[in-house]
Amino acid sequence: MISKPNSDEYPPYAAGYVNAVPEGADVLQLLADNQAFTYNLFHNMSEEQAMHAYADGKWTLKEVLGHMIDTERVFSFRAFVFSREDISLPGFDQETYVNSTDFNSRTIQSLAEEFRAVRQSTLYLYRSFSAEQLGHSGVASGALVKVAALVYITAGHEIYHLNIIKDRYL
Repeated sequence: MISKPNSDEYPPYAAGYVNAVPEGADVLQLLADNQAFTYNLFHNMSEEQAMHAYADGKWTLKEVLGHMIDTERVFSFRAFVFSREDISLPGFDQETYVNSTDFNSRTIQSLAEEFRAVRQSTLYLYRSFSAEQLGHSGVASGALVKVAALVYITAGHEIYHLNIIKDRYL
């Protein structure tokens, strides 16, 4: 089981994500369990529901899922790279990424399938890390982050967005 990281093992912006993971949770099992939940949530939406945005200028549910996919790819890439070398990687501007594609032109089922595939890949990667690799770190967006913390950040980011969806979209 991967231990919850200390606050000095990830950037301050990630504290909300790390703290969203329940105390004592098996974070890898949580990622696996949430894979099915998130997939089913989006896969069972109608196209009309998936095009809903809770306010002007806010993302549609398709864009939220696309953002979740992009972000998981970024976090897992960082974990992959940092597990192998101590390096600095550039930042990730979520608005640029969402605005540089057209998630709304895709079906929600296609996006749900992509989410499931990305999560499966993430799980294979995260489960492959040795204890030593989980302790490695690198710099992303100008801040030090440990590989183990990225596992928690990935899980917490999903929880964060699921909570927003529940509170503002559904």
